[in-house]
Amino acid sequence: MPLPAGSLLEHTPQGLYCRAAAAWIDPVGPVPRALITHAHADHARPGCGEYWAVGASEAILRQRLGSTINLIPVDYGAANSIGEARVSFHSAGHVLGSAQIRLEAGGESWLVSGDYKRCADPSCAPFEPVQADVFITEATFGLPIYRWQSGAEVAGEILSWWQATPQRPSILFAYAFGKAQRLLAELAAISVKDEILLHGAVEALMPAYREAGVRLPPTLPVSAIAKGESLAGRLVIAPPSAHRSLWMKRFKLPQTAFVSGWMAVRGARRRRGYERGFVLSDHADWPGLIQSVKQSGARQVYVTHGNSDGLARYLSEVEGISAEPLEG
Repeated sequence: MPLPAGSLLEHTPQGLYCRAAAAWIDPVGPVPRALITHAHADHARPGCGEYWAVGASEAILRQRLGSTINLIPVDYGAANSIGEARVSFHSAGHVLGSAQIRLEAGGESWLVSGDYKRCADPSCAPFEPVQADVFITEATFGLPIYRWQSGAEVAGEILSWWQATPQRPSILFAYAFGKAQRLLAELAAISVKDEILLHGAVEALMPAYREAGVRLPPTLPVSAIAKGESLAGRLVIAPPSAHRSLWMKRFKLPQTAFVSGWMAVRGARRRRGYERGFVLSDHADWPGLIQSVKQSGARQVYVTHGNSDGLARYLSEVEGISAEPLEG
């Protein structure tokens, strides 16, 4: 359903708009003022006059959108007066610098989750439960089948997979921003000290994480290895776009795996052409979504992305919470 007329937030062709703040949240195109939940490309787009975002995401935003963008960095939890609204950014636990955005004006408060997760992640700040009158939540993995293991358990599985085949390179495919760095941090947390090789797209984002003080194992770009040198026994992290590309010719008989929450679905690994799948997501699982909605204390919930219809129906019929799928 669309948002009711006169709400604190409204739909526009550029995305969710807060008239009181004269600002759009994660706009889909250039606008005068953008409030950014995080630096993934589908949430932070070029061409805006002004960007408000958590300071921890500044380096990656400037790298992706241009070093000269007009960026106003904010701290988690700080109250910011923007126009006639009070706006605060709260950790979403999704990636470095990710935030939920809370807006308050005219006697009501709204919370926009952006992308978020609830499980522990050594590469970014943990999720912060935040209360508001109205909560807009994502539902990327909004089905009861999605229930995550801890990152430490998955890192242990990856370590065993890697070390069991020393005669072959082991290539882990994971999204270059967020997932790759979480993998590295999870491996460091279980005391992996071996040097890990990185595709250039992953390597380019590493300085922001190291500057933020995230504990990571030693890494080296694949491009720094002399051509012809054996890569047997080495662990390599690369983005999915590198799979089946010319870049893969560098590796002799590699074993491959994809790291994603989608690997929880039977057959997904086979359809994507990987030998192995590891289930690790930067989005909330089913219990995490339900927990977050309850902790928000919201009288009205809107659900977007993923299984929005199913989650909204469950919240209404089982939990007794007024919830509707949100249409664009």
